[in-house]
Amino acid sequence: MARRGRILEKSVHSEPQIAFRELMTNARKNAGLTQSQLAKRLSKPQSFVAKFEGGERRIDVIEFITICRMMSVDPLAILRKLAKSM
Repeated sequence: MARRGRILEKSVHSEPQIAFRELMTNARKNAGLTQSQLAKRLSKPQSFVAKFEGGERRIDVIEFITICRMMSVDPLAILRKLAKSM
């Protein structure tokens, strides 16, 4: 059977993951939030935000949607931008 698309890499340092982190960081900044302010909205420590923005940890889809909601950002808009960049 022929392969379709790209092979998924689980690395936090893959090009798509880096693009995703940049989109999330830009969304936070465009929302006028610091890492600490976003973390407070999420009831998490500031290091939680720093780690996913800095590539030390990945976020799952539920966390992604929650983070987007706390930034008042449409998660689908971020996914569309990500898909265009891949």
